[in-house]
Amino acid sequence: MTASHGAMRRRAGAARTDATEVAPAAGFGAAAAPSVSPASDMPFVLVGAGETLVAGGALSSVAEGPEPLGARVRQLLAEGEGPDLVVGALPFGAPAPAHLYRPAKLSRHPGRGGFAAAVPSPRRAESVRPVRWQVTPEPTLAAYQAAVAAALTRMSQGGEGLRKIVLSRSLKIIADRLIDATALLRALAQDESVTAFCVPLPSTGAPRALVGATPELLVSRRGARVTSHPLAGSSRRAREAGADHAAAQALIGSEKDRREHREVVAAILDQLAPHCTDLAVPGEPELTSTASMWHLGTPITGRLRDASLSALDLALLLHPTPAVCGTPRGAAARAIAELEGYERGFYAGAVGWCEASGDGDWHVAIRCAELSGREARLYAGAGIVAGSDPAAEGEETSAKFAALLTALGIDENGIPVAEDRA
Repeated sequence: MTASHGAMRRRAGAARTDATEVAPAAGFGAAAAPSVSPASDMPFVLVGAGETLVAGGALSSVAEGPEPLGARVRQLLAEGEGPDLVVGALPFGAPAPAHLYRPAKLSRHPGRGGFAAAVPSPRRAESVRPVRWQVTPEPTLAAYQAAVAAALTRMSQGGEGLRKIVLSRSLKIIADRLIDATALLRALAQDESVTAFCVPLPSTGAPRALVGATPELLVSRRGARVTSHPLAGSSRRAREAGADHAAAQALIGSEKDRREHREVVAAILDQLAPHCTDLAVPGEPELTSTASMWHLGTPITGRLRDASLSALDLALLLHPTPAVCGTPRGAAARAIAELEGYERGFYAGAVGWCEASGDGDWHVAIRCAELSGREARLYAGAGIVAGSDPAAEGEETSAKFAALLTALGIDENGIPVAEDRA
């Protein structure tokens, strides 16, 4: 099936599984349960088109050990009582450990409607909202553009066969008072084209949480059915309808963006092919939109050959895809470590859940921020291929910051702004 150029396709997907091992990315361990500080009452939350999942508290964490992560998850779920699933986040890669735990309580609601009841609005939200913000780009936009230029040089020289690399930058934000994770999540969830999420993170100090609004499904499993919906190739949306349509048409017709997208789709198909039958993929990418961005997307479906493979096993097989890393994976990861200048942590990782049955959903952790008290670090990246322009890639990262910045009520310089559709 091929989308018409003007079509707007919303994210979709579901997936499931049970158990056998696919080797996970190196370095994926397990971390302690979320902080039990009274200020970290925020539950794990996923708000998507198909379901709102809210998981409160933490009964037990996935133990560290030499066994593959999937095996340790199955062992945890085979023991004790509590909801029959784990929730949490996978990091971008080593050396950060995975953060997966069995929650104490679980509620699930069809669609997005259960979110308001499950996560009530904070009291006196306006009276406690920060009014002064300090924003520090790390790296600076100029340094980011220089890193893009360096990556293009590597590609032109043919080093390690590098064909694509995703480079990110961050904004470090300090507010004059606590940043409310609940209020931020509620603002992000207003965009019905994304999956909004909040993941409480381990902390020995101020409570930490990863909060974001991702448009990208890494993998979903329901029974034998597997779904993935990779995105690659992006453009900022315009406020005026005619200009917005033109931006979409320019993206769908861009050979550079199509080439970038093909790298992602091909890699996912290569990984899934040994484990799936009836793989179905459109011949052309489709336009997918959020409130602030146009993306090229390709929905992929298949049926598992081995019903013991869980959604987590599949996520570990696919992650990190070229949508957040590059091609080849190893060469791109090494270049990212050299050129970005900071550890990504859970940014560009995956957030989701996996049941003992193997069913589960894992979403790519993009358009997100790590919150801790009065501080936040926002992340955005862009895919670099031959023909990329450093200035244009820098502009793309600014466009991708828009959803979080708008939800916070500020611009990239920390100046308060009125809410808009971004």
